[in-house]
Amino acid sequence: MKIDIRSTTILGVRRKNKIAMGGDGQVTFGEMALKQKAVKVRAFDVESGTVLGGFAGAAADALTLFEKFEQKLEEYEGDLKRSVVELAKEWRMDKYLRHLDALLALMDKRSSFLLAGDGNVIEPDGPIIAIGSGGGFAQAAASAFLKNTNMSAAEITKSSLKIASELCIYTNDSITVLEG
Repeated sequence: MKIDIRSTTILGVRRKNKIAMGGDGQVTFGEMALKQKAVKVRAFDVESGTVLGGFAGAAADALTLFEKFEQKLEEYEGDLKRSVVELAKEWRMDKYLRHLDALLALMDKRSSFLLAGDGNVIEPDGPIIAIGSGGGFAQAAASAFLKNTNMSAAEITKSSLKIASELCIYTNDSITVLEG
């Protein structure tokens, strides 16, 4: 499965029992920036707390997957890990879903996951999760902020995405940050 992740940056940070996930607002198509204020992050409220999600790739595909993920969260009573694994199985095996072109970042206060349509489920080490073309820049900045400041998860997320927007041509500074 080919995932084109040049059109966004998503960053999630966990700190002091709080989580934040943010994304830039730029949507590109080929070499053109078509939209500047897209929202690519979403909060899912469950009994156990908030789950935050962000996407890179085709927007319509990602929104379809977010709907499927929300159904899994409800079905498995807010169990993030089980919901992610079950969505990955369905995404990989379903005749329609397996053609969807997106990458999801999902997190709660305990864990984070990267999820792709080829069945990959990755649980990154540490309190940071990042995807998209500027993900490496944002992750590096967030790592430095975590080690050297007392900033909140939301402040780290916003500041790190701002740095990524200064370095990555597919990332802009129209940033949306959600907290949980």
